[in-house]
Amino acid sequence: MIKKKGYLHKLPGQSKDYYRLLWTILVILFVISMMFQPSIAFEGAVMGLKTWWNIVFPSLLPFFIASEMLMSFGVVHFMGVLLEPVMRPLFNIPGTGSFVMAVGYSSGYPIAAMVTSKLRLQGLCTRVEAERMVSMCNNSSPLFMLVAVAVGMFHNPALGWIIAGAHYLSNLTLGFALRFYARHDTEHIPGPPPRSKGLISHAVSQALQVQRRDNRPLGKIMGDAVRNAVTNLLNIGGFIILFAVIIRLLTNAGCIGAMAGWLSIFLLPLGFSPEILPALASGFFEMAIGSQVTSETAVPLLQQVVAVGMILAWSGLSVHAQVAGMISETDIRMTPFIISRVAHSLLAGLYTYIIFQYYSPLEPAATATATAVECQNLSFTYLNLQIFGFFIISLITIISLGIILHLAGRVRLFGFRFK
Repeated sequence: MIKKKGYLHKLPGQSKDYYRLLWTILVILFVISMMFQPSIAFEGAVMGLKTWWNIVFPSLLPFFIASEMLMSFGVVHFMGVLLEPVMRPLFNIPGTGSFVMAVGYSSGYPIAAMVTSKLRLQGLCTRVEAERMVSMCNNSSPLFMLVAVAVGMFHNPALGWIIAGAHYLSNLTLGFALRFYARHDTEHIPGPPPRSKGLISHAVSQALQVQRRDNRPLGKIMGDAVRNAVTNLLNIGGFIILFAVIIRLLTNAGCIGAMAGWLSIFLLPLGFSPEILPALASGFFEMAIGSQVTSETAVPLLQQVVAVGMILAWSGLSVHAQVAGMISETDIRMTPFIISRVAHSLLAGLYTYIIFQYYSPLEPAATATATAVECQNLSFTYLNLQIFGFFIISLITIISLGIILHLAGRVRLFGFRFK
């Protein structure tokens, strides 16, 4: 401690020591809780493991592998050159951000953070641009919303389109707002070099340059992609299991109920039932478990859907920890991400409420209920469609925008010239 003008000033390292001491105490309490409640901890671990193995692992593994391979083949540089004139005026991010958006919107948490981290380490974006991409491109997986939540939890496929529509619409709204975040940042990454040929030809040449620099054979590229994907998914599984155990222990200790009481101060005046508050408190920690608890709560369907929309947009501390782990080797800050999750949660709840008023699925539960086998088959069907649709939509988007930009000449859009 340093005494100056009658005040005690803390050394910079001392505040970090206090945080380390706090985390040490929390970990000790966590271990003691598991020792005194081993059955509760085991049940939480089993729940987290089932969530990871049945939902997260099969839905994310193909995209993790594909994203690793596409980055090795120079597709990121190709899309960066091709879509720079679109991404910069709309979201104030480089063209390479289009690849982050593609994988983020199609595969879900936390793959966008992983890709953004790689772009930052390769010097393809500034820190502020990376923070914009991490904040706006981390979304819930369409497979999770359309199948796991709508069919598996609510037994009502029509709800998936309401939840997903509000989720992505609120995220795009957030993306447009984030273009003004730190807009006067002084860091600058040089743009693509001046081109003397067509836009598409220039983008292809950039991708070929990346492939020439990477001399690994195809087998090596595929092996590295699979190994990195499985490693990242194991880390994600560890976070999900950890927070599942924490939720069960906190529920047994009455902490979730106390947290629900705090939420009642803000949510009861908005018309939420007290019964839905424990589910929201669980979703504060882990979105999959919170969504499951919400679907089992005896409240009106509108409140259930709005609550799930807010939980998925917030994503839970489990996903926050996964994102923090993905960006830990970079200078990307977590504060913008957390603030954007709060804003996304509020917007998603509002948009879900509005959409539900105009499109309310009222089909009987008996006709909408699917058996376990049907849900499993539908899950794999959606997974295959998701993988196929991801590449088809990306290809069509790239070709269409490339042709439009190539023919547009010097047309202005939002005050920017394309050529």
